Amino acid sequence: MNVCDVIEAKKRREELSEAQTEFFVRAVAEGSASDAQIAAFCMAVCMGGMTDEECARLTFAMQRSGKVAPRPAIAGVCADKHSTGGVSDSTTLVLVPVLASLGVCCAKYSGRGLGHTGGTLDKLESFPGLRVDLTPAQFEAQVRRIGAAVAGQTGEVVPADKRMYAVRDVTATIDSIPLIASSVMSKKLASFADVILLDVKCGEGAFMRTPEEAEKLARLMVRIGRRAGRRVLAAVTAMDSPLGDAVGCNAEVRDAVEVLRGKENGLSALSLFLASVLLRQAKGISAAEAEEAVRACIASGAAFGKFKEIVAAQGGDARAADDFSLLPLAPRVREVRSGAAGYLTVSALALGRACAALGGGRKRPEDGIDHAVGIVLHRRAGEFVHKGELLAQIYYREKSEEAFALAEGAFGTRAQPREGRLVYSLIEEA
Repeated sequence: MNVCDVIEAKKRREELSEAQTEFFVRAVAEGSASDAQIAAFCMAVCMGGMTDEECARLTFAMQRSGKVAPRPAIAGVCADKHSTGGVSDSTTLVLVPVLASLGVCCAKYSGRGLGHTGGTLDKLESFPGLRVDLTPAQFEAQVRRIGAAVAGQTGEVVPADKRMYAVRDVTATIDSIPLIASSVMSKKLASFADVILLDVKCGEGAFMRTPEEAEKLARLMVRIGRRAGRRVLAAVTAMDSPLGDAVGCNAEVRDAVEVLRGKENGLSALSLFLASVLLRQAKGISAAEAEEAVRACIASGAAFGKFKEIVAAQGGDARAADDFSLLPLAPRVREVRSGAAGYLTVSALALGRACAALGGGRKRPEDGIDHAVGIVLHRRAGEFVHKGELLAQIYYREKSEEAFALAEGAFGTRAQPREGRLVYSLIEEA
């Protein structure tokens, strides 16, 4: 057997055996499969799909491609949340400190920016000095000490997925349901979380465009997780408009910090909903009790304090949470104003692409991120606006007509308001 044999079988839409899957994943992890071969495999899966059984095999093979963190001797429940990616989605920055301050350990492996979406690790690195390259031992020790850690994959944790993830980013194979499911679940199963909540986005700014597609992915991931003996739930949530009030690393971190201080917007609403679901699962309390505890945690300042503790534990300058001058925005500013009166519409996809064009996203895996560029929204989707009203400010270093056109074209108006939904469904059984 060789790598080309596996690609050929998948190209012919054959179901890969466990032996074929293990062989290919091992080749990816060890480096004997080239990036071109990984790309060919991903495209074959993207075009031909996979059966549930095949996807589970791929997930478990990828999970076994590296070290799996053992469950530490920690009292209580360890929880984890994963988002399939969105625009202005900084829920991890809010949810993790909320849960940790309420006694629920959060052991979270996160990713970097993928396509037009922002990555949690990129946002955390907005804090000067913060490290996300924790070893499994450091990761576990931090969870033991302060109840939470957010880290990136090391070469020891799911190395096969790390390579495939980078290739998918630049080969238009991001939106394959089997590849998303195996990527997400291999990382989730490699950690020691007892309860895993998957936030599956749908809409124009997400990889899954419809609630039906998102629910299909969500149910597949729940089935894989349950098959592995884990308690897995999934929420299908909206991603047509930006979740928060900012797009871009430093701008989004500022927004998340303000939510932890009590600000209310879409980011706060979804973060508190997801935190409540996990708290209910972890503590065995009612939905009303969980929601009350989460809100009290924000109001008391406990969550904000825990956030700074997490930043400091990972080497970051926690003063930036109190002093936004340490989270600077780019020096040049361009305003976006409403061209007509009406109820505002905002395209998450267009703003995500605009931020990437400014330098706030990646075209290649090795590209850097400019943390200071971004877009700050002054009005939200669904609000009534007047002609000429300030809608957003674009923070940039170098002029980009492409970025400006995308950002300005992201806003429109409607004659009548349209009811928007934040959460479509919560899946507790596959």
